[in-house]
Amino acid sequence: MKITGVILAAVLGTCASQTQAHQPSFQECIEGSEFILHAAMSRDSGTSRDDFVGRVQSDLNAIQSFPPEYRWFAQDEDDEDFLLGASEAVFDTPRTPQIHQSDFLQACVGRMGTESTQSTPAPVPTTPVPLRQDKASRL
Repeated sequence: MKITGVILAAVLGTCASQTQAHQPSFQECIEGSEFILHAAMSRDSGTSRDDFVGRVQSDLNAIQSFPPEYRWFAQDEDDEDFLLGASEAVFDTPRTPQIHQSDFLQACVGRMGTESTQSTPAPVPTTPVPLRQDKASRL
């Protein structure tokens, strides 16, 4: 499975440059959680920990040559450690892809700045919510 290009493409997205530590946006948290979901799906499809984590680390090293404002999620060392740690956890503590995604999203939202969280929508539930049947559909 070729994930190196996917990882590099995801990590090379753009964000505004900040002089202080990067605080992820809610959109970045959603996208990061999707990355972790796909990491767990890759694990379930047979990708080894060494292959996956090695590729993530290699991609993180490669993007350091780009200015932080041209990077997607890993704009600083804390971001890199956060993403790499979550990727390692997928293999070190295997759970369902959705649980890994949910845990990452919750932790990422916790890293957001207080200004960002004031207008942030609630995270999407990981379990489906039953649909209500309206009166017309029961007739």
